[in-house]
Amino acid sequence: MRKPVVILGGGGHARVVLDTLRRLDIEVVGLVGPEPPRWGDSVPYLGDDDALRAFEPSTVRLVNGLGSIGRTRRRQDLFSRFKSAGFSFETLVDPTALVSPSAELGEGVQVLAAAVVQAGVRIAANSIVNTGAIVEHDTIIGEHGHVAPRAVLSGGIEVGNGSHIGVGATVIQGIVLGDDVVVAAGAVVIRNVESGATVAGVPARIISR
Repeated sequence: MRKPVVILGGGGHARVVLDTLRRLDIEVVGLVGPEPPRWGDSVPYLGDDDALRAFEPSTVRLVNGLGSIGRTRRRQDLFSRFKSAGFSFETLVDPTALVSPSAELGEGVQVLAAAVVQAGVRIAANSIVNTGAIVEHDTIIGEHGHVAPRAVLSGGIEVGNGSHIGVGATVIQGIVLGDDVVVAAGAVVIRNVESGATVAGVPARIISR
């Protein structure tokens, strides 16, 4: 039986993962964050991050409710801080998602509604495959990544740690993206991208480093 969970954060991404948790019938104890969520819900607001001191790390698991728009640093920091405090993170696969039995998902990975993760894919800890995104065969995604809604990663791609693939972007087969890369919404990536670069356009070109 899965342990109850506490959601970190109260923004839009937290609301999305809450729906997935309910579809999975996982008990949600509450959420923590700097302020109560503006969207309101029946889930208790427990207070700021210090509220987690009331829980033994072995009794609950955490769900990272921070998404990312561009850089993923805040999401990374939250994950690292609570891992250091002894907590573990729940790995989520929405019931409407399709994940190959041969895919490997790290701790805290979130595969959300209608996403597809194909054979041989490896996704490292604390990464998101968001609504309707497609990750094709044998692609590797590093830690703390975000494949935004409707983005498509074709086969055999390597994505470094902390990279963000924007809404509706496409990366063709065999491409290598370095660490902390940002692919803008709607971009089409047909060449490798160095670490720390932001690319945009069709075809995608570097717009900042």
